[in-house]
Amino acid sequence: MLEMNATSLSDKLPAAGRLVEYHGAQTPAVFSSAQEEWAALRSGCGVFDLGWRAKLVVTGRDRTRWLNGMVTNNIRDLASGHGVYSFLLNAQGHILADMYVFNRGESFLIDTDRAQVENLAQLLKKYIIMDQVVLSEAEQGQITALGIEGPRSKDVLLRAGFEPSELEPLEVEDRIWNDVAVSLVRSMQGGYMIWLPPENTGGMWEALAASGATPAGAEALEMWRIAAGIPRYGVDIRERDLPQETGQEQALNFSKGCYIGQEIVERIRSRGAVHRRFTGFSFEGAAPPAGTKIERDGRDVGEITSVTVLPSGKAIALGYLRREGGGPGATLKIDGVQTTVSELPFNI
Repeated sequence: MLEMNATSLSDKLPAAGRLVEYHGAQTPAVFSSAQEEWAALRSGCGVFDLGWRAKLVVTGRDRTRWLNGMVTNNIRDLASGHGVYSFLLNAQGHILADMYVFNRGESFLIDTDRAQVENLAQLLKKYIIMDQVVLSEAEQGQITALGIEGPRSKDVLLRAGFEPSELEPLEVEDRIWNDVAVSLVRSMQGGYMIWLPPENTGGMWEALAASGATPAGAEALEMWRIAAGIPRYGVDIRERDLPQETGQEQALNFSKGCYIGQEIVERIRSRGAVHRRFTGFSFEGAAPPAGTKIERDGRDVGEITSVTVLPSGKAIALGYLRREGGGPGATLKIDGVQTTVSELPFNI
């Protein structure tokens, strides 16, 4: 069973201060101040620990056909060196897990967070029956990751010694950096992930920081996640949610062929709409806590799933709202607080 433990980077940064649980692992909360770190992620470049991510490896001659029949995105036509975001559903179309899947040539790499990797592995293994497929977990001692985000991310990489490259979102490029084998991955938000051996994370971190990246902890990263409208599995995406309700259309492919839960996804698409959608909320005052129900005229029309208060004092949240609750720009009162429904990502 996967233990709640510190990431491989956290013990290399003794000045990082307290550790907090984030996505199933212990990682630094703050390095300097959440305000400074938030500003770097938004307008400069922030570097952060991604050791709370976990990797599964899929090998075997039937791997492409098998995995394509498991998840909601198109694995069959995924080019080597590229990735997709995807869901694993049950037969009723409810979301059991989310992940990134990367074609690594002779294998597929599934990237998810530590909080759900054990359950995801168990679910997938149940469907390996007569298939020539091997599913294994990449050891935390073999691979970890750093992330950098912000408009100056590419400049920081260049100064840190990475040759320039124009990567598409979720494209992977294997590199040698200071005699270390690493993989550079473009994120969906425009930044980068760096996959590398755990023993080299300290040196990479120091090089990126010396090149202009501001170390960012989990508190600033959570602000950035919510402002960017990125849902977190287990918090904003739960097993009771349906794919189209989450607004993550990039996880769905409607021409790939059969997969678990496809009938429900296709039925929703043919009807043209869902009754509730993932959206943002901006508050004129203190935000209600996550889990708060949204009512209109005595009826539940939604709920709050994630909340943060930005360094400016502005409170924002993610959650779900039924159509009768209104669209972007609509105003509501949630627990007596004036609230505006917001497009995602937030325009802050």
